[in-house]
Amino acid sequence: MPETQQFVSITPVAAEEVKKLIEKENKPGIGLRLGVKGGGCSGLSYDLGFTAQEQSDTVIEHEGFQVFMDPKSLIYLKGMQLDYQGGLQGKGFVFVNPNAKSTCGCGESFSLT
Repeated sequence: MPETQQFVSITPVAAEEVKKLIEKENKPGIGLRLGVKGGGCSGLSYDLGFTAQEQSDTVIEHEGFQVFMDPKSLIYLKGMQLDYQGGLQGKGFVFVNPNAKSTCGCGESFSLT
């Protein structure tokens, strides 16, 4: 099984938030789905959700939950860090992607050119 660090890293704060949200969903077998889809003001946008595993997914065991990534998204997510910023000015989940050449102001979309 590949190590999480080869693909994505998840900060301890983000991991705690993911665990809370998965528990709140109360659906056996779900995990954190990280993906990339076309769209957003910079061309590509991040897709984050809580779903069951699909057959073609790369599955990474993280502390207390699984991370699912589809093959197409894997290329764009390699080396990315998922963080969580709470508080009054918090944004929620924050994506730090070393592959992104530019990002939009909201931080939810990016481009590679």
